[in-house]
Amino acid sequence: MKQTLKVLVLSFIAGISGAYTFEQFQPDEPKPGVQNQLPLQQASNRETYTNALAVTPDFVAASALSTPSVVYIKTASTAYAQQDFFDFFFGGGGTREQKVISSGSGVIFTSDGYIVTNNHVIENATTIEVIHSKRSYVAKLVGTDPSTDLAILKIEGKNLPNAKLGRSKDVQVGEWVLAVGNPFNLESTVTAGIVSAKGRNINILSSQFPIESFIQTDAAINPGNSGGALVNAKGELIGINTAILSRTGSYTGYGFAVPVDIVVKSVNDIIKYGEVQKAFMGAEVTDITSETFKQYNLSDYSGTVVTYVEKGGAAEKLGIRKGDVLVKINTEDINSKSAFDEQLSYYRPGDKVKVTFRQAGKIREGEALLTNREGTTEVLKRETFSIEGLGADLETVSKVERDKLGIENGVRVSNIRSGLMGRLGMEEGFIITAINKRPVTSAKEVVDVLGSMRGRVIVEGIDRRGRGSYYQFSM
Repeated sequence: MKQTLKVLVLSFIAGISGAYTFEQFQPDEPKPGVQNQLPLQQASNRETYTNALAVTPDFVAASALSTPSVVYIKTASTAYAQQDFFDFFFGGGGTREQKVISSGSGVIFTSDGYIVTNNHVIENATTIEVIHSKRSYVAKLVGTDPSTDLAILKIEGKNLPNAKLGRSKDVQVGEWVLAVGNPFNLESTVTAGIVSAKGRNINILSSQFPIESFIQTDAAINPGNSGGALVNAKGELIGINTAILSRTGSYTGYGFAVPVDIVVKSVNDIIKYGEVQKAFMGAEVTDITSETFKQYNLSDYSGTVVTYVEKGGAAEKLGIRKGDVLVKINTEDINSKSAFDEQLSYYRPGDKVKVTFRQAGKIREGEALLTNREGTTEVLKRETFSIEGLGADLETVSKVERDKLGIENGVRVSNIRSGLMGRLGMEEGFIITAINKRPVTSAKEVVDVLGSMRGRVIVEGIDRRGRGSYYQFSM
């Protein structure tokens, strides 16, 4: 009995010793639940996080890298409302001014103070304030690009933490992303999700030539996130959060961001030229669906079908006709309208691109010289006239748009406030083609003609849906 007990004790001691020895020779393994945590006490700057990402990609690191580059934007604007019954009864009448305070987000693009945000965040703003690290800056509006819903601001600053840029072309559906912004006035909020889709066209931009090729994400985006950053797991900027798809006005599962590759081109153009130098090929396309497949008698669902060819434009010179199918621009496949618009957005007037298209069942190729909205290759600057008496801004309609609408002249009305246009209830974006049967070709001509009119005045034009319309009043 004593011998048996001695054997058992020695076996137990030997087992313990063996287990201890085995443990000492094993490599260190992370403890459950903390294997991806970053040692925050050792990560006092952005470079530390960048180095850590190469080993342990982590939302903590991506958040720490991107959050310092996102700013809070506050704007003040003036809205005009019709006077109510009591205002009319006790005097007044017409319209009254109302001050509107709004907020949104922005991303520091350069260390010397250029900031990118959404056009709709600062549209019609009379003052723009940028708040970063509790410090307030008065921001100057450098320029806007309504076609992508982007705007560029400038604040006076040095060594600001500008965003680290990624490439939206490399973004993959299913990869993790973070949305950084200021929803509901809650500063520096981070939400996580995945990329749900790329190249989304959701028809929300009211620009004449919108570029909608959004990155779709299920990271929660709410009012106030607009203009904020969409970043990848490395903390790199891959998009500017712009819109949500919602019936309630709050997040319900879908958010959309402008791809950073488009943002870079737009920002550089606005800083250098004052506006985006948009390139045109003289053609419009639409997605191939079961309806368009039958309508144009197509043989293949690949590519995008041409629905409009501008007379004298690059596409016509290349031999492209309505009903042809565009397949590639340079080496990029074009399988949707959003892909077509996105590819052209990377070029400027004067650039040449190789176009591959299908015509009558045969593949054809050619080189197209891209032009600007006036059909030339020169650098253009948008000229908008703000006329206080009219209470609106006026801008001459471009040649590209005139050709598309089938008109020879026109002046667009925008940013309607009060004044004559406000009293008439004129629609935003209305194009004036004639006043009392007299054609008008410039903003100055509109002002001169209206200034000389007496009695009954009829303003003819085209509404935003391309339909003929008119307004009449007495001077």
